[in-house]
Amino acid sequence: MANTFGGFSSRRGPDKVTEELAVVLSGKASFEFKPLFDVVHANLLAKKSASGGEEMLRLRTYEKLQSLVSRGMVKKTITNAVKQYRGLASLASVLPGIQLAPSELT
Repeated sequence: MANTFGGFSSRRGPDKVTEELAVVLSGKASFEFKPLFDVVHANLLAKKSASGGEEMLRLRTYEKLQSLVSRGMVKKTITNAVKQYRGLASLASVLPGIQLAPSELT
C-alpha cells in the first residue's frame, strides 16, 4: 500500500522521460544516445511534455537511460567506442498500460 504524504501518494509511476525511453526502446532497433535522444525529444515536444530546456532534458534522459541499464531493462553494447542501447523483455514492466508483443522485444 502506498503511503500518503501531504495528500499525495508517495509511490510514483514512471515519469514521462522514462516512459518515452521505454516506448522508443521497445522496438527491435538499437540506438546510440544522440539519435535516441533526438527521437525522445521530438516525441516529448509533440506531446508538449518537454520542459526545462534541451540540455537539462538531455541530462535527465541520459540519467534515466543509465538507470534502465543498471536495472537490467536495457542492454548497453560497446564496440569500437560506440555505445548502442537496446530494450530487453523486462522493459515492458516500465509500461504497465501498454501491452507489447513478445516479438517486439528480445
